[in-house]
Amino acid sequence: MNQAHNIYIYLIVMALVSFAIRVTPITLLRRQIKSRFLRSFLYYVPYVTLALMTVPAMVTATRSPISGAAALIVGIIASWLGSGLFPVAVLCCLTVFLTELLIL
Repeated sequence: MNQAHNIYIYLIVMALVSFAIRVTPITLLRRQIKSRFLRSFLYYVPYVTLALMTVPAMVTATRSPISGAAALIVGIIASWLGSGLFPVAVLCCLTVFLTELLIL
């Protein structure tokens, strides 16, 4: 069997890389982080990562990027005004549905 296409090699390399990414901060940072800037930066990293994965998917998941962008704007406004997760999701779905009806 060809070594370049052996799936077990890919799985082992992927597992080692994933393990290294998770273990390196634990081994290097044994004390509490005292830097106020670094702590605030690390606090926002999960939110930024989630936004970077979610926003492009929201815009490109629909038939038209216009309806995805409209749903994104409606979702931001609804959540800013204090709506919960379910009402925001329903409003975004309705926005995509109505926008695509009007566009196409």
